[in-house]
Amino acid sequence: MKFAIQSRRDAQSNELMELARNYLQDFGLTYDEDMPEVVISIGGDGTLLHAFHRYSHLLDQVAFVGIHTGHLGFYADWKPSELEKLVLSIAKKDFNVVEYPLLEIQVEHHNAESNTYLALNEATVKSPDVTLVIDVELNGNLFERFRGDGLCISTPSGSTAYNKALGGAILHPTLAAIQLTEIASINNRVFRTVGSPLILPAHHHCVLRPVNGQNFHMTVDHLKVSQGDVKSIAFNVADEKVRFARFRPFPFWERVHESFIANE
Repeated sequence: MKFAIQSRRDAQSNELMELARNYLQDFGLTYDEDMPEVVISIGGDGTLLHAFHRYSHLLDQVAFVGIHTGHLGFYADWKPSELEKLVLSIAKKDFNVVEYPLLEIQVEHHNAESNTYLALNEATVKSPDVTLVIDVELNGNLFERFRGDGLCISTPSGSTAYNKALGGAILHPTLAAIQLTEIASINNRVFRTVGSPLILPAHHHCVLRPVNGQNFHMTVDHLKVSQGDVKSIAFNVADEKVRFARFRPFPFWERVHESFIANE
């Protein structure tokens, strides 16, 4: 089996990276940064996001697993003290693979150029200087004209991240859906938006169409992408899925409780 390791690059993460690499190589596994079958993320959820985008072209063959060297995360669920146990499980191939849906973003420009991105957590669309004014289409029909700071479109996995801070719903990560959440919308007697998060199933799609020819600041997870001359931005549940190596039960609602409610 071939493996690669993504480190947060702090001292503890780098030390664990070297230990994990040596242990796995002692078991006969091959370190391969180009074509790994398992990618070990050592750091936090942000580190796994970096690993996801680094290997997004290999999603059909790569499974991710995270060791957290900070706070417990939704993706990094192993402790540093459990490194040897994790290494042994990887060496024995004693794990199952679970798949979660992703967000596909397609940006069409007036000059007929297009860009496609995949997000594990979310994408955001904002105007750099003025109020964002953009038409929201659902399944080919105009739903509303949005005015405000921006819009966040998240995956179920990302529903506990920026989406939650915006008042969005928490979705179980196995649901094939995307969520559209407003960022400081303008609502008064003249301008009106629905004002609530929208959850769209896999067979629905959302398209944003600029009204005033604005340039946009877009994010795709941690990546910043400036966009100009935009004709439309389409969001769908992607055909691709992210794969995680699961070595033990991963109770999502228990993780939500530990992250947001428990005061230990």
